[in-house]
Amino acid sequence: MTTLSHDRYCAEVTTQIDLLRATLRGADLSVTVPTCPDWTLSQLARHMGGAVRWSERLVATRAERNIPDEDVPDARGPESDDPAALDRWLADTAALGERTFRTAGADAPAWSWAGDHTAGFWARRMTHELAIHRADAAIAAGVAYEIAPDVAADAIDEWLDLVRLTQLTDPEDSASELKGGGRSLHLHATDAPPGLNAEWLIEFGEDGFTWRRGHAKATVALRGPLTEVLLAFYRRRSLDAGRVEVVGERELLDFWLERATFG
Repeated sequence: MTTLSHDRYCAEVTTQIDLLRATLRGADLSVTVPTCPDWTLSQLARHMGGAVRWSERLVATRAERNIPDEDVPDARGPESDDPAALDRWLADTAALGERTFRTAGADAPAWSWAGDHTAGFWARRMTHELAIHRADAAIAAGVAYEIAPDVAADAIDEWLDLVRLTQLTDPEDSASELKGGGRSLHLHATDAPPGLNAEWLIEFGEDGFTWRRGHAKATVALRGPLTEVLLAFYRRRSLDAGRVEVVGERELLDFWLERATFG
C-alpha cells in the first residue's frame, strides 16, 4: 500500500534530484561518502542518476525482464569530472524519469525484482532511493538535510515492506532472523504535522515480523523528529548522535538495525 499518489511520486523524482543538485553545488565531489564508503560524492551522484535511467528504461520499454546496465543509454553520466556536466546530466535525468513514469501511468507493466511489476513501483522506489541517498550526499557535503514529512513517513513504510519482502523470499538474508514472538519495536516521530500518523509498531512473530502504523507500547521505542527517526532507522545516523531517544531494550533495536536489509 502506498500513501502518496503516483503523480506525487513522479514529481518527487525531479524534486529529489533538484535537491541533490543543490547539495552538490560547490561541494568537493572527490570526498568519500561516510555512509557509503565505497563511493565518492561524484560516484554516489552517478549511481543515483543511473538508477533513475535504468528504471526509466524498464518502464519505457515495458520490460518483461531485467535490462543490463550496459544497455541503458547514458547510464554512467558524463565522461569528464566537470561539475557542470554532472549537473546537466542530473537535470536531464530528472526530466526523463518524471516524464516517462508520468506518461506510463501507475499500472503500466514493467519488470521488477519485487512482487509489484508496475511503473508505480518504480516511481515510488526511485523517490526513496533518491531521498535516502540524498541524505548520504548531504552528510558527505556537510550540509543540512531536509525532507517533506509525508515523503519521510512513506519512506519508512517502504523500507518495512522491502525488509519484509526480503524475509519472505531470501532465507539466506539476515532479515530472516527478525522473528521471535513477544517482542516489538515502536517508532515515534515527535514533530509530525497534524493529520500525519507518523508512528509505527513492528511486532515479531515466530515466522517473521509484521508492522502497522499506530501508537502502542513496545519492547523498545525510537523517538525523535521524523527526519532523524528516518535517518536512524536507515542507519544513516548513529543512535548515539544525540538526535533521537531510545526507550526500553536498546539491544532489540540494535538487533533489528544489524539485520534489516534488502537486496
